[in-house]
Amino acid sequence: MGAPLSELMRDLVEDELFEGVKQQLNDGVPPEKIFAELQKGMEFVGDKFQAQEYYLSELIMAADVFKNAASLLQEKFQSDEKDKIATMVLGTVAGDIHDIGKNIVSLIFSSNGFQVIDLGVDVPVQRFVDAVKEHKPQLVGLSCLLTTSFDSMKETVTALEEAGLRNGLKVLVGGGPLDETTRQYVKADVLCKDAPGGVEIAKKLLGVN
Repeated sequence: MGAPLSELMRDLVEDELFEGVKQQLNDGVPPEKIFAELQKGMEFVGDKFQAQEYYLSELIMAADVFKNAASLLQEKFQSDEKDKIATMVLGTVAGDIHDIGKNIVSLIFSSNGFQVIDLGVDVPVQRFVDAVKEHKPQLVGLSCLLTTSFDSMKETVTALEEAGLRNGLKVLVGGGPLDETTRQYVKADVLCKDAPGGVEIAKKLLGVN
């Protein structure tokens, strides 16, 4: 038995971590449990950064390792797909390149029966509009971690309205600096504090148990 995944994540031991994730999947460990270990490891990384044991370079590397490890689970979630509850167009708004939070949302929603169309980071307003026209989702998820991107978030919601796409479309927003005042400012429907809570909120909005 190797080291716990959370410790491998903390120590940025990439190859062993990936092998550990694959082994646990093969052993039938639920993807949600594996993902929780990866998240725990990222919390350890955050602690090391706060204690100045890790610097920005390690933080960036950790985000990359986490993303790659989580992608192994994404494939598993997708292979286990049943009937989809709804479709969500998701992205980090223009002017913001943070993707860890968005990736967690994508993974958690995908594992709970949603089809997620992930547009990536620094997504232009028009790209959200085009994606909603193309995929006809029930939900749009907008993420940002920079207060300077609040206006981009607002412009995106306004553009969806002006394109006549807001009727029946629920806009969910999330990210560290957002609060209820910001939610009202950008004219979104709901503020989601975390991904699991967002799933519950989305299901309620859609009338799904």
